Amino acid sequence: MAFNTTNAYGRISIVEDTIAEVAGYSALECYGIVDLVAKSFTDNVAEMFKKHRYSRGVKVLTNGDRIFISLSVIMKYSVSIEAVAEALKKSVKYDVEKFTGMLVNDINVNVEGIRL
Repeated sequence: MAFNTTNAYGRISIVEDTIAEVAGYSALECYGIVDLVAKSFTDNVAEMFKKHRYSRGVKVLTNGDRIFISLSVIMKYSVSIEAVAEALKKSVKYDVEKFTGMLVNDINVNVEGIRL
């Protein structure tokens, strides 16, 4: 599904996969985040054959002019999970809102594991 908006220059269409790429890239830039992972085994197998590494473990849903994002991440050992999750939410929210011009309504962070 694509998000459509119109401005003075014309019509703009943004696909949810593109928003997922931006969110994933922003997430991997955050301190304490090691990797993005898919939640289930079947999703992991499907993700192995995709070209886009940054959208792995990122689910995006758009409703009107609102964006809902769910991130499944692996964090670095010895970091505060709460602090890293809050920084991750702020960073992803800022980058996605700047990229799309839409409001990010909700970001869920699912910590799937810890890595040394």
